[in-house]
Amino acid sequence: MNEPLVWLEKRLQSRPEIAIVLGSGLGPMADAVENPQVIPYEDIPGWPRSTAVGHAGKLIFGQLEGREVVVMSGRAHLYEGHPIEKVVLGVRSLARLGARKVILTNAAGGINLTYHRGALVLITDHINLQGTNPLLGPNDDSLGPRFPDMTFCYSPRLRELAKQQAHHIGIPLHHGVYACLSGPTYETPAEIRYLRIIGADLVGMSTVPEAIALNHMGAEILAFSCVTNMAAGVTNEKINHEEVLETGRQVRDQFIRLIRSILPKV
Repeated sequence: MNEPLVWLEKRLQSRPEIAIVLGSGLGPMADAVENPQVIPYEDIPGWPRSTAVGHAGKLIFGQLEGREVVVMSGRAHLYEGHPIEKVVLGVRSLARLGARKVILTNAAGGINLTYHRGALVLITDHINLQGTNPLLGPNDDSLGPRFPDMTFCYSPRLRELAKQQAHHIGIPLHHGVYACLSGPTYETPAEIRYLRIIGADLVGMSTVPEAIALNHMGAEILAFSCVTNMAAGVTNEKINHEEVLETGRQVRDQFIRLIRSILPKV
């Protein structure tokens, strides 16, 4: 059992059944948690720090829509210099605490030309182009099999639920394939053309390692992207991180409404 898990087990007031991982600009979702128990990452032994702008770096345990939840406000990324096992340590720990249903979110660049800035996209599949995998090395049989199937990595049941709830509350919800690169540079126009050819609708620098690790453990995964900018070459504008954060702020109320409508039915 890992050190962060042991440390958290001794201090938690409640055990989560659902984990929500927040991407850039979506931190205020954490403010909706009732009876919050807030734990900064720096207090947890061995927990990776989140240095990305727009990532608060804290766990929030409590209740939301009548469910026991934990919100990860900020995540670790490969581009911050963390080894891959540290990138997924957080979600693995939360799944072992009881959060066997996980909602992953991220800010992403739009490759699909039908998208627009601020679009919410349901991730249906992914392309891992980070050059590494959290399951490399000896397999921990207590977590999952040596060669896990990835066909239903993103739960068909939860995806259908998300589509139904988005329609019910009147929030447009696109769907697409997410390509994950290591960063920290944004992609070149040539790379975006390549990604479009191989079937990617979105591009980002997170989520996929977490999804692989959680799928390995048998957790049920639902994932969303917020299109915070159109990818390089789609427009003539340069991409900057402040634009990413500002777009996240503009759509976060819609996003929070969608997540809250889903939670009671997960």
